[in-house]
Amino acid sequence: MLLGIAVPVALATLLGGTGARQPSEPGRGQLTLAETLSGDDAGFARADRPRAFVFPQDHGPHPEYRSEWWYLTGNLHTLQGRRFGFQLTFFRFALVPKAPERASPWATDQVYMGHFALTDVQARRFLSFERFARAAVGLAGAQAEPLRVWLEDWVMEGRGGDPGRPVLLIRAQQDDIALDLTLESLKPLVLQGEEGLSQKSAAPGNASYYYSLTRLAARGTVRAGDGRHAVEGLAWMDREWSTSALGEDQTGWDWFSLQLDDGRELMYYQLRRRDGSVDPHSAGTLVGADGIAQRLSSRDVEIAVLDTWASPRDGARYPSGWRVRVPDEALDLEVRPHLGDQEMDLSVRYWEGAARVSGKAGRRSVAGHGYVELTGYAGSAGDKTRARPR
Repeated sequence: MLLGIAVPVALATLLGGTGARQPSEPGRGQLTLAETLSGDDAGFARADRPRAFVFPQDHGPHPEYRSEWWYLTGNLHTLQGRRFGFQLTFFRFALVPKAPERASPWATDQVYMGHFALTDVQARRFLSFERFARAAVGLAGAQAEPLRVWLEDWVMEGRGGDPGRPVLLIRAQQDDIALDLTLESLKPLVLQGEEGLSQKSAAPGNASYYYSLTRLAARGTVRAGDGRHAVEGLAWMDREWSTSALGEDQTGWDWFSLQLDDGRELMYYQLRRRDGSVDPHSAGTLVGADGIAQRLSSRDVEIAVLDTWASPRDGARYPSGWRVRVPDEALDLEVRPHLGDQEMDLSVRYWEGAARVSGKAGRRSVAGHGYVELTGYAGSAGDKTRARPR
């Protein structure tokens, strides 16, 4: 997806233990978006120019950068038509640029955070969970060969395939929900931005290295309270690493990853400025059915909010329905969430949820599904956010 919720050094204070963390009460144990920017970026590498991507190495970790994520979302269905959405995300955070050598097996300069969520559309139920662990004694970590990213028993593993079109296995379980899926990439990976350099503001180095797997065929099982369900569908993976934050005037973003039934995918993130205007660094990509990617700028995409949803936690109001237009491609879409309440009420609050898509591509009807991420709406209006437009 776009920007992950990058939670830096302040997370170290939450590492008194490992394991699952339930959604917290508003204002209790949560980090404001401003707090996520605490810490010193000096000494970390920065994404300040295009680079050559090398696979499978770049599927693995980049510890010289401050933050990184493997971001998986998807829409699934059973043969009977029951629908589910899922999110499984692994975040890596470097605490310092280079830790001194220490003899303890618990010593590490890397911390991992995981977010796991399931939307059960039929049951009108949304659950989300969070974990933290040190990258020590096998609790959490990432490696490129063989590809494996894990946080305790939440796992993403490579299962062969071309390095640019990998096959992935993902597994996660918590309480009465579980996910066990095989994901097969149907298209080559897409380098976002300028050959994989995704610029978030005018400041040099305010960018990330960013690529996506935009159409992953998903098959496996979902456990959701009342039983285990065989499912299939489509998933999406975003990969980013960086050391930067959004600009002073940027307050958050709305990110869309849409998979259409005409074989195309649309990714777009709209960065918001303090005065309510759209930041000109908003950007995205339209991927053709043939896998060819076309860059989109803020001038190419128009977004209108159709409805809003108020969080029962504190009344924070999020957009909840959008008209998304790409006029030069005659693409006119309506995006509606499957559930209004898909708010991730975790260490940092944000909204991330499964959505359905309908509309027109020229004179033809088009439909599909996707995911939407909304940040900067909860908490104080002055909070800033760390860049993840994915």
